[in-house]
Amino acid sequence: MSDLLRLPAEQSYAGELAALARGDDAGKPEGWKLSPRAVLTYLLGGEASDGTVISPKYVGRRRLMETAVATLATDRALLLLGVPGTAKSWVSEHLAAAITGDSTLLIQCTAGTDENQIRYGWNYAQLLAKGPSPEALVPTPLYRAMQDGKLCRLEELTRMGSDVQDTLITVLSEKMMPIAELNSAIYARRGFNVIATANNRDKGVNELSSALKRRFNVVVLPLPDDMEQEVAIVARRVNEMALGLALPVPRNAQEEIARVLTIFRELRSGATLDGKTTLKTPSGSLSTAEAIATLVGGLSQAAWFNDGRLTARELAASVVGAVIKDPVQDKAVLEEYLETVLKKRGPYSAWYAALNEAI
Repeated sequence: MSDLLRLPAEQSYAGELAALARGDDAGKPEGWKLSPRAVLTYLLGGEASDGTVISPKYVGRRRLMETAVATLATDRALLLLGVPGTAKSWVSEHLAAAITGDSTLLIQCTAGTDENQIRYGWNYAQLLAKGPSPEALVPTPLYRAMQDGKLCRLEELTRMGSDVQDTLITVLSEKMMPIAELNSAIYARRGFNVIATANNRDKGVNELSSALKRRFNVVVLPLPDDMEQEVAIVARRVNEMALGLALPVPRNAQEEIARVLTIFRELRSGATLDGKTTLKTPSGSLSTAEAIATLVGGLSQAAWFNDGRLTARELAASVVGAVIKDPVQDKAVLEEYLETVLKKRGPYSAWYAALNEAI
């Protein structure tokens, strides 16, 4: 086992990618490691030609992944849009891993991201000694992706300012990046493209300009359609993360996953699963990703402080932290939910007590 905390997808799933490549005799766009059909199999799961089982990376609508893969086979950039927790970053990473074998050309967009982090920077020691020169230029992931014909990932595109976002327009339109200081430009090689992710639920979001939106094909990733699908997604990711962290997964983990997701889905939708009771909704998104983080935190607490036994007490504090983002409004929402819903559910009596204790 590697001593690294997390490996990129192309290393974690190297066996699956190699198995798909061995039997992949279909046509490929220039610069691609796998054909579009093989990329789709890698994302949705299936079987390679030699019988190797390919685990599903995305559980959801096949048509969405077909559209995403087909978009990247053109010269149009891809924007994965959705609320937090819809696997946008996960899909982005695995697309890059399957298509180019390199998911590490990543720019994490923030309010502090500037043009130098998007286009290129300078080694100031070299710049002062020799002036602007190719040796003094420091390439960004976007620059390297253009140079090598690979995919560049832009995470949380709407987090950075609109003026910085618009530096992408020339790159996406002309497939070139001017380098004014050297009176030259870099032109993208075949295989280059951009995968961006964005959501419109968090504070601090900057709207994309109309000009930039036109350069992207947008694929909206929805939350899981039903309870069973979300339980399957969360269970798989929790097991994978527990294995990486060397945390034991107790036999009752599936039951507690279902209970956590029941609470999250009811508060998120503003109604109980049977539709009989209307509820107030908290300010947070209570996404699938937050449910995964909540359960992994509970497994850690169970492993280190409760001899591996996972109960409501190990999960309650994390659930409260996920629900209560606004200490006044969200606390009232959770307290009302406990009294009107959980208090009356026999199987949730331990949860009712643990959550009341944790608030």
